[in-house]
Amino acid sequence: MTRFSITRQDWSLHRKGEIDQQRHQEKVREAIKRNLADIVSEESIIMGDGKKVIRIPIRSLDEPHFRFDQGKKKHAGQGSGKSKVGDVLGSDPQQAGPGKGKGAGEQPGIDYYETDITIDELAQLIFEDLGLPNLEQKKKPELASEAAEFKDVRKTGLTGNIDRRRTILEAIKRNALAGKPGVSPITRDDLRFKTWDVTYKYESNAVVLAMMDTSGSMGNYEKYIARSFFFWMVRFLRTKYQNVQIVFLAHHVEAKETTEEEFFTKGASGGTKCSSVYKLALEIIEKRYPPQDYNIYAFHFSDGDNLTSDNEQCVRLIQELLKHCNLVGYGEIEGPYYYTSTLRNHYKKITDPKFTCVAIKDKSGVYPALKKFFSPAPENLRA
Repeated sequence: MTRFSITRQDWSLHRKGEIDQQRHQEKVREAIKRNLADIVSEESIIMGDGKKVIRIPIRSLDEPHFRFDQGKKKHAGQGSGKSKVGDVLGSDPQQAGPGKGKGAGEQPGIDYYETDITIDELAQLIFEDLGLPNLEQKKKPELASEAAEFKDVRKTGLTGNIDRRRTILEAIKRNALAGKPGVSPITRDDLRFKTWDVTYKYESNAVVLAMMDTSGSMGNYEKYIARSFFFWMVRFLRTKYQNVQIVFLAHHVEAKETTEEEFFTKGASGGTKCSSVYKLALEIIEKRYPPQDYNIYAFHFSDGDNLTSDNEQCVRLIQELLKHCNLVGYGEIEGPYYYTSTLRNHYKKITDPKFTCVAIKDKSGVYPALKKFFSPAPENLRA
């Protein structure tokens, strides 16, 4: 008598480690997205040395580890067979856990999880839903890039461009006509190759005026917040758009155009006259960026502590900028010495929908400001 043993093996168990790793990476990604407001303004990123890989804390995710019972007590846990991944099977009510209970406590705290992520990966998460608002088609679109598109199939070409599907179909048809069903043999006449045409993609020209208050009232905290915003703004523009020019303007009582390095590293002292930077912006637009050829955006960050006699002039100049710009954004940083009579209060008179105003009270406000300034409708992402 011959006996047979029939078994059924669950091959998914062989991939359990890979599946768990993928699930962990998804949880890390979700945790990063939930903590973007805090991560965006991390000092290690903004003040970093340009490293491509950074280490960031994720406060809502614990690193997987074994927890040992210091009391050497007996424990048992068993599921009912219907549990899902992530379900808690049980807990020990006798142990309060670290950090719980009254008094100073003897238990250690829970460390948050830290993970390595590249700047490019983090930027992709931050920029997912961002784009230049109100982007319009201008008279002189600028050549953005060229790309190869496979549009034709020929009998000759490079080996790397062979079209396997069409080659097999040609062989099947030829053999069928000869009364020999099947693929083999494949002859030289059966070979088909993909060929391409070079296509050009055009985008509308755009220029962004980055304006920052560097006066004495802008302390280290205020400058750090402003630079955090502009750090991500510059990276966002250069990541998503090829034809966006950025003009860096710094001001105290007087305004001047600076290099990118000076904009992010140099400060100043003295009083504040915000109208000076608006006047300079209008002069630059008139000389270099005609509105009929460019989409123009202007973003200004300040602590709002402006020369009182200059506030009405600022309102008039903002209204003048709105005639030429697709969007004008003003961000006010509320520092420890916040005054009720700030520039933002005067800007409440401006009702133009192309003017956007935000207030930032702490570091977590940088990401919402990015989303408010760069959240267009999907159809406006490209002209």
